[in-house]
Amino acid sequence: MDDVTHHRRARRGLEAVHDGPTLAAPPAGPRIAVALGSGGARGLAHILVLEALDELGVRPVAVAGASIGALFGSAYAAGMPAKDIRLLTISLLRDRGEMMRHLLGARVGRITDLFGSLGNPILIDAEKLIGGILPDVVPETFEELPIPLQIVATDYWERGERVFQQGPLRPAVAASIAIPGLSRPVAHDGHVLVDGGAVNPLPFDLLRARADIVLAVDVTGGPVGETKAVPKAFEAMFGTLQIMAASIVGEKLKSAAPEILIRPNVDAFRVLDFFRATAILKACEPVKDEVKRHLEMVMG
Repeated sequence: MDDVTHHRRARRGLEAVHDGPTLAAPPAGPRIAVALGSGGARGLAHILVLEALDELGVRPVAVAGASIGALFGSAYAAGMPAKDIRLLTISLLRDRGEMMRHLLGARVGRITDLFGSLGNPILIDAEKLIGGILPDVVPETFEELPIPLQIVATDYWERGERVFQQGPLRPAVAASIAIPGLSRPVAHDGHVLVDGGAVNPLPFDLLRARADIVLAVDVTGGPVGETKAVPKAFEAMFGTLQIMAASIVGEKLKSAAPEILIRPNVDAFRVLDFFRATAILKACEPVKDEVKRHLEMVMG
C-alpha cells in the first residue's frame, strides 16, 4: 500500500475496521476521567496513555483537553480506538510532503507581509488545518460524542479561560490549538480565542465533579538537553510558552492534584518535533505500564 492510500484510509477513521464507536462498556468500579494537556509534539505521548486505557477495557466517563490534548481528546471521545489514532498520526507525519501540503493549504500569511507590516508569512489558519487532519469519525458537535468532552481555549480579549462542551466541535478544537505566533486567533461563539495551554495547560480541575478518579497527563516536560546555548528566536518563543505552561501546572498541583498524575518521558523533544513521532512514541512506551499499574490499583 502506498503512502497516499494509507493516509486516505487512516483519514477516514479506518472504516474497514472501525465503523463507529466501539469502546467497551465501563467496568464496575470507580468512574475514571482523563485530562490531556498541552505540549505540542510532546503530546504524542497521549496516544500511549489512551492505548493503555483501551487495553485494560477502561472507558472514561469524561475527557478534558487543552491544545494538542484537545486534538487527541476529540478523536478519542468520538470513539476512535487509540491504536487507530496512532496509525492515523504516524500516517500523517510519516509523509512529510503530504503534511507540508496540509500546512501550506492552511496558511493565511503572505511573503509580502514581511515588508512594510508586522504580518507573519507562515501564519496558519487552525480551522483549515484541523479540517484536513481530523478523522471523519469525529462528529460536528459535542452533543454527538459518545464520551463527554470539554475543550479549553484562551479568550484573548477577556484574558481568561473559556471552556467548550456543547455546540460546534471543530472550531473549539481549532481555538485550543491556535498557538500564538504560529496560528491565527480563532473567532468562535462571539469570542477571539487562542491556545488553551496559555491559561489551563492541564485541565484536570474540570473533571472533579464528573468522576471518582481523575487521570491527568502532563506533557509540558522539562528543558531539552543540557545545552546552555542561546536559543533561536522561534525556539525561544515556543520554549517560553512551555515554561509558562509548566509553571501554571506546578501551581495547580500545589492546591489540588489529580488522583493519578502521569508524566511521560518527553524532555528530549521540542514542541515542534512532530516529524520525530516514531522516536517520541518509542521513548514514551514505558508510560503504558505505568498507567496500567495505577489503574489496576484503583480499580481493585
